[in-house]
Amino acid sequence: MTTDKKILRRGLTALSLVAALGLSSCTKDLDRFPTNGETSQTIYNSPAKTFQAFAKVYGAFALSGNGGKNEDGNGGDIAGIDEGASDFVRGLFNLQELPTETAICAWGDGGVPDLHAMSWSSSNPIIRGLYYRSIYQIKLASEFLKNTESQASDATVRTYRAEARFLRAYQYWVLIDLFGNPPFVDESTPTGKVYPRQISRSELFNYIESELKAIESDLKTPKAGDYGRADQAAAWALLSRLYLNAEVYTGTERYADAATYAEKVISSGKYSLHSTYANLFLADNNLNNPEVILSVNYDGKKSQNWGGMTFLINSSTGGTAKAVTGVAMGVNGGWQGNRATKGLLDLFGANKATDKRCLMTAAATAEISSVTNFDEGIYVHKFRNVTSTGANGSDGDQCDTDFPLFRLAELYLNYAEAAVRGKANTATGLQYLNLVRARAYGGATTGNYSALPSLDEMLAERGRELFWEGHRRTDLIRFGKFVSADYVWPWKAGVKAGAASQAYRTLYPIPADDIQANPEKLKQNTGY
Repeated sequence: MTTDKKILRRGLTALSLVAALGLSSCTKDLDRFPTNGETSQTIYNSPAKTFQAFAKVYGAFALSGNGGKNEDGNGGDIAGIDEGASDFVRGLFNLQELPTETAICAWGDGGVPDLHAMSWSSSNPIIRGLYYRSIYQIKLASEFLKNTESQASDATVRTYRAEARFLRAYQYWVLIDLFGNPPFVDESTPTGKVYPRQISRSELFNYIESELKAIESDLKTPKAGDYGRADQAAAWALLSRLYLNAEVYTGTERYADAATYAEKVISSGKYSLHSTYANLFLADNNLNNPEVILSVNYDGKKSQNWGGMTFLINSSTGGTAKAVTGVAMGVNGGWQGNRATKGLLDLFGANKATDKRCLMTAAATAEISSVTNFDEGIYVHKFRNVTSTGANGSDGDQCDTDFPLFRLAELYLNYAEAAVRGKANTATGLQYLNLVRARAYGGATTGNYSALPSLDEMLAERGRELFWEGHRRTDLIRFGKFVSADYVWPWKAGVKAGAASQAYRTLYPIPADDIQANPEKLKQNTGY
């Protein structure tokens, strides 16, 4: 297996048709004509260009357009949205972590304060950015599938198509989780101006499930393909995550199925926990990493934008943070934005010094009196642009670190949670949970559980293991804690001591401009 993290960056600037498929401000704008003479006929008649189109489907996860890091350039995929803010990982982090105890941002940028205050509206630009990014990527995948249907008998193209269907299913998971009832498009949707129908949450659940099962035989077996490409293990991991949240999405729990598909990944024997937790999040985490199943890949020289890991690492340092933490972040300066509330540090309880996942340091004051003061709260140094040997990444501003979408530890925790809920084998669940715990304690068993923990402790363990990886909001909702008064953290719902929020905040609103563009078929989520 190659570990070339750039394999899916080849030729992205040469993409004509697919690069021209950008959305404007509404999902009815599903087709744009190429401006450089290329057509679908010329692209898909060439194996090399077919691969370029395929690469764009992947590349749109890490690149916000063909304009590089010049966010004011003409290369943005999505019109009308700041190019950096339309990046996928940046949007996912903001919507999954900022409304929770794990992250709080000092910036006053449009839409940011409303996220940790749980006061967002349907015009929030950050919500719009991720919504349109997901729909854009769904359209890219669907367009690729439409134009390669005639080549489906070719084994290589058939694998490409299965991966494109996986990536589309993943983006639909993002939409079902955050927005519930999005508009629906696939390869059968006509080009031109169309008004997509709205799909119900339960119907979309069934679609994602059926797609992932249908492509299994066409995907490569676990770790048989190139680094950074989806395989059967990625599909099983997404199914496990989908089933874990089935009760939220459909009203019917599927925890036993979540455990079944977690076990498929585990029993493949192709993955193991990385011996050193901190090394999972460094600039060379593409090398000798037995744990990550699928990642969004970055290269500080060749995949530049102001989102992704460049955003996540730069935004979590600067000011006094470097002096206080004593931790090298591998970037020239820092943007003094994201840190955590004391609620994240408190998850570690008395084990702050011994749990090696506690990659954070309290500022001069751990309590946050002013949200806009970066030098209050908890500095997080989980992700860094530094290699495992201590060298800085390839660029002082743009980061090399890859972002894990799925890793083995999540599957261990999925199975363990199902066991805690009485839907999987108790002994196996405890075994898997303690494998995660033993790694957290440097291989020692001192942190191991003697029996399966309570649901509240299970939630805390997921927070300790997975913070800042885009899971926390989803987990809090599944455990009934996201908007409730019985679990609060500093500045929850905009209150310094924390407070309950409105029940409807478990879903984000469909952007107002999309409702306005398609009023006959799109209905806004309750409360907005």
